[in-house]
Amino acid sequence: GHQGRAQARRGKLEGAGVPHKCKQHSAPAPSGHLHCRFSLPVPPAPSCCNSTITSSWPAKATLIFAEPKILSNVLEKIGHTPLIRVNKISKAYGLKCELLAKCEYFNAGGSVKDRITLRMIEDAEKAGIIKPGDTLIEPTSGNTGIGLALVAAIKGYRCVIVMPEKMSMEKVDILRALGAEIIRTPCAKFDDPESNVRVAWKLKNEYPNSHILDQYRNPSNPLAHYDTTAEELLEQCDGKIDMFVAGAGTGGTITGVARKLKEKCPACKVRGSVDPEGSIVALPSSLNTISAKDTTMEVEGIGHDFIPTVLDRSVIDQWCKSNDKESFLMARRLINEEGLLCGGSAGSAMSAAVKAAKQLKEGQRCVNGFSFLYDAWWSIKVQKLNLAAPLILLSDVNCQKAVEILQEKSCNQAPVVAESGVILGIVTITNILSSILAGVTQFSDPIIKVTYQQFSKVMMYFLDFLKFHLYFCDNLDTHLHQEREETTHLQAQGETRVITRQRAKQN
Repeated sequence: GHQGRAQARRGKLEGAGVPHKCKQHSAPAPSGHLHCRFSLPVPPAPSCCNSTITSSWPAKATLIFAEPKILSNVLEKIGHTPLIRVNKISKAYGLKCELLAKCEYFNAGGSVKDRITLRMIEDAEKAGIIKPGDTLIEPTSGNTGIGLALVAAIKGYRCVIVMPEKMSMEKVDILRALGAEIIRTPCAKFDDPESNVRVAWKLKNEYPNSHILDQYRNPSNPLAHYDTTAEELLEQCDGKIDMFVAGAGTGGTITGVARKLKEKCPACKVRGSVDPEGSIVALPSSLNTISAKDTTMEVEGIGHDFIPTVLDRSVIDQWCKSNDKESFLMARRLINEEGLLCGGSAGSAMSAAVKAAKQLKEGQRCVNGFSFLYDAWWSIKVQKLNLAAPLILLSDVNCQKAVEILQEKSCNQAPVVAESGVILGIVTITNILSSILAGVTQFSDPIIKVTYQQFSKVMMYFLDFLKFHLYFCDNLDTHLHQEREETTHLQAQGETRVITRQRAKQN
């Protein structure tokens, strides 16, 4: 467990150092042993330092929570999060059992990931792998990045976060405020050269004194939850937990907590472990019938197209698939009815929990793991959003002018269209600049050379929406069935280009 800092806040955690077997050593290595992690390829290749149960597992821990009146720094506000009873939603679903929420957004950085980033950094420091002044690079959906940037700011590390472009701007703003450098990547498969995982490992080879702590394979990830999160739950519930439900992101939370609960509460069921539609993490594999191409995965932080090394799927009794709609609707209910400022993944976990907990009886207890703070836009209806006309670029715009336009409009990406209006792909500032730095592209080249031609399609296409607006909103009473001249303005090459074409007005 954490020493010094944690002892002052949580009390002594006796014997909490949990060793793990290293395949390159005959004897158990200390829990901070990280000698071979950073040179490994990307997931799902197995780590040669995996946490395994040994004769000294579990640790015999005694927690005495005594938080001092004044904390020495913000890192002491990581952990010891409240366990809150869910009342209205539990009643609405007719649950007989007690439904509890472990609200991890009370951590200093606003998510459960604060626990693992602090543990990973402290273990790496003890092993002599990193030192203040080094660069920490991490591929993340945002919350691990926020936790890492928070700890890095206190301890004096340079922090570089590589995250997919679909992640919310709230996370980007927080990361920038914490002094992190942010690199955005397309939402690609983990083994795609442009994915955040591959880009992070490429940067590690380019930046001196840089390290990837790698939450997907770092044994400190599940150990942080085994030693702290699970112990807190047992203390708060007086050792009585009948069911535990949580989402599976890296798998560290569900693995660490589930292992401890299986040891201390053998009858506890780990059910409804949540995996979104489009992900391949759930078991049995027959649950993963919907491809990522056939659905949306807008809930951040859970679901993958690979199996993280730290995830021990054997400790999960039953998996549950979730979708965006039920996740966001439940998250909104948690905010409006319970006052819990949670995020989409918390909605996924709760939607699974209310289904799984129906099998519990009166007097039994179901604990649900919550993670992240909410995004402000959830409380606004789409039709009330004051949306500006979308920015689009013609395919013959040169890279230099495209960067200038995107920066002027405060956009990171924009659709690329032909003069006919057909969407050709997506261009991003990150890809333009990285291609130029790599010598693949010149500033004078047209942006079609750096355009991503693989992109997701939605039910109502962008151009179809424009046609809908033109056809049904402009003087319908006098212009139906008439030929009219449609003028479309496209911003390109620093000026406004006008395309004129004849189009039949349709009823």
